[in-house]
Amino acid sequence: MTPGKVYLVGAGPGDPGLITLKGLECLARADLVLYDGLVNPLILLQTRARAERTNRCDGPHGRVLNQQEINDRLIAAAREGKTVVRLKGGDPFVFGRGGEEAAALALAQVPFEIVPGVTAAVAASAYAGISLTHRDHASAVAFVTGHEDLQKSGTSLDYAALAAFPGTLVFYMGLNRLEAITQALIEAGKPSQTPAAVISRGTTAAQKTVCGPLAALAGLVRDRALHAPSMIIIGDCVRQRDAILWFEKKPLFGQRVLIARPLAQAASVVSKLIDLGAQPIVAPTIEILPPDDWQEVDRILARVHEFDWIIFTSVNGVEFFLNRLWDTGGDARHLARAKLAAIGEGTAEALAAFHLRADLVPESYRAEALAVALKPHVAGKRLLRARADRGRDVLPNELRAAGADLEEVVVYRNLDVERLDPQVIDALETGSIDWICLSSPSIARGIGRLLPAAARGQLGKSARIVSISPVTTAAALELGLPVDAEATTYTWDGILAAIERKVSANP
Repeated sequence: MTPGKVYLVGAGPGDPGLITLKGLECLARADLVLYDGLVNPLILLQTRARAERTNRCDGPHGRVLNQQEINDRLIAAAREGKTVVRLKGGDPFVFGRGGEEAAALALAQVPFEIVPGVTAAVAASAYAGISLTHRDHASAVAFVTGHEDLQKSGTSLDYAALAAFPGTLVFYMGLNRLEAITQALIEAGKPSQTPAAVISRGTTAAQKTVCGPLAALAGLVRDRALHAPSMIIIGDCVRQRDAILWFEKKPLFGQRVLIARPLAQAASVVSKLIDLGAQPIVAPTIEILPPDDWQEVDRILARVHEFDWIIFTSVNGVEFFLNRLWDTGGDARHLARAKLAAIGEGTAEALAAFHLRADLVPESYRAEALAVALKPHVAGKRLLRARADRGRDVLPNELRAAGADLEEVVVYRNLDVERLDPQVIDALETGSIDWICLSSPSIARGIGRLLPAAARGQLGKSARIVSISPVTTAAALELGLPVDAEATTYTWDGILAAIERKVSANP
């Protein structure tokens, strides 16, 4: 068997956008991804590989794996001929034990490569508005492990040297030892009034930063109840924060937003939410699948040249229809006779991705508006609608009443998810989610079906619902789901704009 290869890849510290291009390339061709608990799971949307999490302690994600077990798993998978990505938070060679894993792979004669990542110190400090080096404040920076027992004999850290270091000190993994670290530095001669900061969960929507003099830092952090992972930064560079703070000023910073959208469609929305400073939580209520049988679709495609109009009412309809056209040996030339109608901007953009222009897009992105826009053009014409296996009958009824010869073909299925992830339910029940996005009536029905009673009790309080359209709002209200905001433009951008308006009105 041809041996596989292991890539030790740095994922960055939290913001999934900080992974490198080479890291994404490795994920795209991986057969197995072994990732640690500091990796943002949203990065896994970039791979189709089997993903396994390594845990530092037993819990809901599985049992703990020690370093030797991780090494053995990497070696065994590579010897099976697999391409393996060992995905590690930050950079694999900066307090990430990547060197130990590389040594084990080398000893086992398993081919490997190192893909560096953005280390937490660099990223978290930048997102907190702290430049680790600066011509006026620091010409040097030192990265130090804080994960060491200061009570043991013969500590490997020279605190006298660190106290005298002429630049910025950055301690990794030191939150639980913060008081001991600051005390040791002060006793070794570091001025007690030295500016210092702790950044918790840096580069994420949950980022919190506490600043203060070195002597008071532990108490300030204890009062704010900061959590790991965290960075401790000590030095004059901390003074810059007030002047160049930027990340925490994003319009949706700190907002936790649930996307009840199928995983394959969530990536673009996730990216937009992160760019706005929010924390996306992907919890699909339906799964999008191909038809059980392609025979009917294939029969339609064989005579697609007969239609005057082809109507698309969803992005999924576009993608399944056109991908099947390609898979059966066809291409855009087969659609030359037909005009194309799209229900909205998102569907038109999906057509554009196949280098096709929508001939008609209604001003209001809903079935009723599409019917009104099409009616003047369809009398005596042959129409084809690519649709899901379920949905409203408003559009076909209106078009047939206008004299259209309409055929419909199911190009994809909606399959209901049986349950939400237990962690999502826990977040809803404890008030840890701010917004639930309903992007269609079927999503609204899915949320209504899956929400337990305790989570429903948080609706309108900690968790608020935003709807994409009046039709979706009506579906939610029928299910007893209170809607706090509604998009004025019936797209995902409209949903996000509606949240922004609410947040800015009630900061």
